[in-house]
Amino acid sequence: MPTCYRHPDKETWVRCQRCERPICPDCMRDAAVGFQCPECVAEGNKGLRQARSTFGGAIVRTPIVTYTILVINVVVFGVQYVAGNAITSELAMWPAGVALLDQYHRLLTAAFVHGGVFHILFNCWALYVIGPYLERAFGHTRFTALYLISALGGSALGLWVDPLNQPTVGASGAIFGLFGAVFVVGRKLSMDVRGIAVLIVINLVITFVFPNISWTGHIGGLITGSLLAGALAYAPKNNRTLWQMLAIGGALIVLAALILVRVSAILALA
Repeated sequence: MPTCYRHPDKETWVRCQRCERPICPDCMRDAAVGFQCPECVAEGNKGLRQARSTFGGAIVRTPIVTYTILVINVVVFGVQYVAGNAITSELAMWPAGVALLDQYHRLLTAAFVHGGVFHILFNCWALYVIGPYLERAFGHTRFTALYLISALGGSALGLWVDPLNQPTVGASGAIFGLFGAVFVVGRKLSMDVRGIAVLIVINLVITFVFPNISWTGHIGGLITGSLLAGALAYAPKNNRTLWQMLAIGGALIVLAALILVRVSAILALA
């Protein structure tokens, strides 16, 4: 009696429908007709295109990036509550610290620090509502880039416009970038974008009407997120991943150049 090609100790009369090698019950894989061996199944799957998200990323079942950012925000806020101003002062966006002390980490870490309970509640609520939608549309990697680069864009504008000794905190730049991305994605997919447009306008009014709100972070994030989302959503389908990675790299290069030019100007005046 023939024995399984993978398990010689097991006798079998069943053969793979493709290669005709004997296969035991442990090696049988259901096929359209009969059974196939594991190697033939794997070989057949190589020719299948993997399902992709709307704009080319891998399919997202659980928006883990969104949830991870939410957890980081809450943990950092808890550390702020325990450690007081020490951690806030170390992580906040502070133009003088960036330019004069080479503390470039502030450009991104400020997006994970918040100034109060209402501040973190609004930003986390907004991220919880729109983050999963965008993460599923773009995929984990592109969404991560969109979020962080939007935050960086807000900090870059703050570096250019805010007083050197004015610290700012909050994920609002990144959140405004996501607002802009939702608008861009909606337009691309021919959806009704009036709701998100009204939300953006309301938040811009709040930004300029109420005191102690970083308008530079909001505007910088909104512009950066909208432009990057446009580049990702409207990238040509041929070699789309390449075009999208070039867009992300280009955004980083432009922001880095803007930051370095501003730092050089500040140092020249110091």
